[in-house]
Amino acid sequence: MRINVIRSSMPSFEEYTEAIKPLWDSVWLTNMGANHEELSRRLCEYLNVPNVSLFVNGHMALEMALQAMDLEGEVITTPFTFASTTHAIVRNGLTPVFCDIDPDNYTIDASKIEELITPKTCAIVPVHVYGCMCDVEAIDSIAKKHGLKVIYDAAHAFGVEYKGKGAGSFGDASMFSFHATKVFHTIEGGAITTADVDLIDKLRKLKDFGIKDEEIVDGIGANAKMNEFCAVMGLCNLKHVDEEIKKRSVVTKTYRKNLADVEGIRILPEQKDVKPNHAYFPIVVNEEEFGADRQTVIDTLKLNDIYTRKYFYPLTSDMDCYKGMFDSSLTPVAKSVADRVITLPMSASLTQEDAERICKIIRGCKGAGKK
Repeated sequence: MRINVIRSSMPSFEEYTEAIKPLWDSVWLTNMGANHEELSRRLCEYLNVPNVSLFVNGHMALEMALQAMDLEGEVITTPFTFASTTHAIVRNGLTPVFCDIDPDNYTIDASKIEELITPKTCAIVPVHVYGCMCDVEAIDSIAKKHGLKVIYDAAHAFGVEYKGKGAGSFGDASMFSFHATKVFHTIEGGAITTADVDLIDKLRKLKDFGIKDEEIVDGIGANAKMNEFCAVMGLCNLKHVDEEIKKRSVVTKTYRKNLADVEGIRILPEQKDVKPNHAYFPIVVNEEEFGADRQTVIDTLKLNDIYTRKYFYPLTSDMDCYKGMFDSSLTPVAKSVADRVITLPMSASLTQEDAERICKIIRGCKGAGKK
């Protein structure tokens, strides 16, 4: 049976259809209906944050959070991320300035941020990669020192905690993605978490065409609201997310046990003081030590109907749409990881036996030679 890199978790068909039945009575399908409001409340409780603003997807959430902050100039961020992070910055007329990543956890290297700050710097957009937390304390200190906004891309960090605080508690705001591939999803969806009530008010208008009330439109916005069907999916999935994360932890433990001693395969260490969500399981293939390159591993797994992903590759700074604008040699750690990383299959439905088989195939690639 084919094993994909991700398989969405879903409630039972009966649970979801029962939950959406009231929509046929109310005929309130979007525009911040009862389920939208209930999901907002439940997420505030689960993520332990004061405010949540729901969106049609995580990208629009991030793009509009940046817009709502009225930023101008340069934004320090990481190139080791999904295209959305960089696109959201650029689509706001801002200039991304790429900082290298920490070789231990692949998040932005906080020790290299300050040297990139100029008079034009207005914000930092760090990314919690694979559920690994950024150095939030160092970033907070730098931001306060230089008067910068901090907007975390927490797309991978749903349910992650650092020293007992939810990932959405840090910075001026955090963006979560609720895409179908994530630990928690609403089919498509996303959110901004923040303690700033003024920002929440701005976001409410921005995602609804700039509408203040029935007769006043005092801003230029877009249509980025979450609909009721997606909100219901979120309410259903939220009931099961802890169990889903627990199942994923078994897969993580299996991968760690079977790959920890393989020379040339690097797995991420567990982070101190972090409660993980087991969103992804990346490995980095060192061709010289492993005796085979990344593509050999990918191709061999594919021959066994197992599908992985080069996530993240290429760096956003190397993407064709930004060709000639950035120099990825200035972020050598990020470049090295992007050129060698593979994310292995990870889902709550992946069995321990399948995870062991994946590891056996990877171990069998050792010394197979460059493809």
